[in-house]
Formats: sequence, C-alpha cells, structure tokens
Amino acid sequence: MGQNATEVTEFVLLGFAGQHKFWHVLFIVFLVIYIATLVGNIGMILLIKIESSLHTPMYFFLQHLAFVDLCYSSAITPKMLQNFVSTRPSISFRGCIVQLLVYGTFVTSDCFILAAMAVDRYVAICNPLRYPVIMSQRLCVLLLIGSYAMGFLNASVNTSLTFLSNFCYSNVINHFFCDVPPILALSCSSIDFNITVLTLFVGFNLTLTVSVVIFSYTYILAAILRMSSAAGRKKAFSTCASHMTTVTIFYGTLSYMYVLHGTNKSQEQEKVSSVFYGVMIPMLNPLIYSLRNQDVIEALKHVANKSL
Repeated sequence: MGQNATEVTEFVLLGFAGQHKFWHVLFIVFLVIYIATLVGNIGMILLIKIESSLHTPMYFFLQHLAFVDLCYSSAITPKMLQNFVSTRPSISFRGCIVQLLVYGTFVTSDCFILAAMAVDRYVAICNPLRYPVIMSQRLCVLLLIGSYAMGFLNASVNTSLTFLSNFCYSNVINHFFCDVPPILALSCSSIDFNITVLTLFVGFNLTLTVSVVIFSYTYILAAILRMSSAAGRKKAFSTCASHMTTVTIFYGTLSYMYVLHGTNKSQEQEKVSSVFYGVMIPMLNPLIYSLRNQDVIEALKHVANKSL
C-alpha cells in the first residue's frame, strides 16, 4: 500500500441524494425492512432446524440461503441506518475493508447456493428414484463448502486488490456502503488490473451459476411437460415456483446493475438497484418461500399447533 493510502483513516459515505432532508423517513423505512429481514431469515433457519419434515437437501440449502441473506444484509444495513442519523456519515478504513469482504463473500455465496438448489430440483424431478442417493448428505455439504469457498475467494481477491490502491483524490465514497467500483473511483493508481480481475471473477461466477440454473430448469421443464398427470405437473411446478421466483429477482437485479454500469445512467439509479438486491431481496426471500411453498406453510402450521 502506497504512502498516500496510509493517510486515509476513514471514508465518508455520501449515501443518497437529499437523504439529509428525509433522513427520518429513510431511517424508519430501512429499519422496518431490516427488522423484517432478521425476523424472516432467523425464523426460516429455526423452522427448518426444528421441523423434521424439512430435513431434506432442498431445505438444507434454503437454510443456508437464509443465513447468507442475513449476513450480507447485516454487513451494510446497520451502518447505513447509523449514517442516516449521523451528522457526518462515515466508516473507518478497516471497517470499510471488513464490510466489503463480508458483503462480497456472502453475495457470491448466494449465487452458488441458488445454483445448488437448482441442481437439487433437477435431480428431484428428473431422477426421483435416485434422488436420495445422488443428493447425499456428503454431496450437499461439498456443494455448500464450495459455495462459501467461492464466495470468500472472490471477495478476498477483489477486496485485497481494491485496498492496495493509493487513495489521494478524495475519501468521499459516492455510495451508501463500501463497494468496489465507487472505492476504485477514488484511486490515483492505475485500476486497469483491478477492473480486469473484477470482470473475470464476476463474469465467471455469474456465467457458471446462471448456466447451471438455466440448464437445470430446461431439463426440469421438459420433464414436467412429459408428465401425463395434471396433478403431477402441478406438484412439480409448485416445488420449483419459490426457487424460480427468487432466482429471477436476484439475477434480474444483478443483471440490471451490470447493464447500468456500462451506460450513462446516473449513480443514483445504481444506488437504488444496490438497495434492492442488497437490502430488499434478503427480506423478500423468506416471504417468497413462506407464501409460495406448501411444505413451509404446513411446517409453520404444525409448529404453531404444537405451541398452542
């Protein structure tokens, strides 16, 4: 790290345009969202843990999806809430490193867990008789470890390269949390290598996980259409509906972000997109799986009846 970089002890987070005029409204809105995120994801984790009917590979991955949603939301939302009420919204240099590392790790892990869930649905529908053998506990654990490992690798490499830059232009980040592009915008070092590495890692992760999801659901759709029973088709669609809804929202928002990044769209629009996949999606996922998944609904009823 160069001499100029050591002079930066904190970063100022600009947040949203005009947030100081409406800080009280923004604070309440995002506080409610974050509380809903905590309640929904912790509730999902506990429900899957205590309800034996949900001790299957699908819900094993769903439990960890709730965990990573909880982690990457918690990496950015509490600091954002603090900055809404602060006269000088800022984050320490080390705090910025930790925030980016944690956020990057769990967002990337989210992508791979969603891909693992697509593989699980493919095996369940296309090879139902061999499902318990193929989706063994060992394979599920290996897929999960791989998801977390890929997340940590991606985040640690890009975080390390980002903070090896010299920051001599400014310490003001035009964002509401520490993310790679707005931090690199402050660098007076050459960032060509950083951009190349970021593009390669993000491109590989998205291409691999999206391809797995697309191929899995192509075979799933073909298998469903070949079913002679209308009840069987309905049941197969219902088991995939929640996951497909989550995948569409998550990858759709990420894709929109990368399309925006290459256009003349304003940074404020990019921030709004970041809010959606960084703050809103972790709240929506438990709702999607609660409202659109019959197994979860029945498990909730069972737990509620036992507690009465």
